[in-house]
Amino acid sequence: MNGKLLLNGRVETYPLRIPMSWSSRRAMLAAGAKVRLAVAKYAKIVELRPGEDQATRQQRVYNFMNDRTFAEFIGPLPADAEALFKPTVTRSAGDMDEISAGAGVGYFNLVWNIGAGLSQSILGGPSTLTEHIAAALSGRVELAATVHKIVQNADSVVVRYRQGGVDKQVQARCVVLAIPAAAAHRVAVDLDSDIRDALSKIVYGPYVSAAFLTNETEPQVWDDAYAIATPKRSFNVVLNMSNIARGQETQRRPGSSIMTFSPASLAQTLLEQDDDTILRTYLDDLDQVLPGFADKVVEAEVQRWPTGAPYCFPGRGKLQSTLTRRSGRILLAGDYLGALYTETAIHTGLSAARDAHGLLDPHDTGTVDTHSSGHALT
Repeated sequence: MNGKLLLNGRVETYPLRIPMSWSSRRAMLAAGAKVRLAVAKYAKIVELRPGEDQATRQQRVYNFMNDRTFAEFIGPLPADAEALFKPTVTRSAGDMDEISAGAGVGYFNLVWNIGAGLSQSILGGPSTLTEHIAAALSGRVELAATVHKIVQNADSVVVRYRQGGVDKQVQARCVVLAIPAAAAHRVAVDLDSDIRDALSKIVYGPYVSAAFLTNETEPQVWDDAYAIATPKRSFNVVLNMSNIARGQETQRRPGSSIMTFSPASLAQTLLEQDDDTILRTYLDDLDQVLPGFADKVVEAEVQRWPTGAPYCFPGRGKLQSTLTRRSGRILLAGDYLGALYTETAIHTGLSAARDAHGLLDPHDTGTVDTHSSGHALT
């Protein structure tokens, strides 16, 4: 930030090490102390208590400081002080005046508390998880199937979809909708009206991202950093995806895998730009953050995510009990049902699976009949 690259030291010292006016430093330190106190409260709120289920825990997290935005909580700040907060808060796909105060505090808890989640990675990337799930389903996943309507009957559900230009339908004993909230609202036409209304109120923010492969053979300044926040840039963080591999090497291998992403209003600025324009914008900024980076790039790819991720807005907590109430034979699952990303997706998926099993005949072993209900449509 402001020409200074910090790759070590305690985060509390950053306002003193980044070039900025003393008025900005004072404002940053005061706001930082305020956030630090809130993070201590959040850390206790988010802990799973003995004998508690995940739904109760998630409701408590949503209720925490859910009556105002993070911008309202932190108050007006000088430009430099505000810029230092933005990369952490806006990673949520919402800007500081859009996400709730509790959600913003939660992001600082995530990045400040080692072991809270960001210190764990899946070797090979997260796609390896879904690839192994698909492999385990052994051909029972139907790809490129566009579901356009789901209708409940007394003892079954009919899924109508289009695949390869042909309209089809499949009947099942129940359906798990592990899809974005807006899509669930669109296709599940006979969910209870209050649940459909709650689904329509879930807000998603956009992302634009780019991945870069480089060809350097010597150690680089970014080798020991997994993530570098980048205030005042077209993206708000640089992620060094090869950092995990660096830690396992006895001798530094050639090349790096670097990713940048732009959430919220940063993404809105870029969504309609063509790939070349986005890459030029990113590389110009990357060269300011990591001098000489552009000369090392041998491959680059841009991705746009207009519906990037759901974020917690003021009042979101009031929707939770409605969204998690079972509505007949259509069961909801997904990251929009909580604030813990992959963990939320897993917990809600397991909850939906338990509910689905409860809908089966009591004498059923739980084995899925592949003829009537054994296909996953994606």
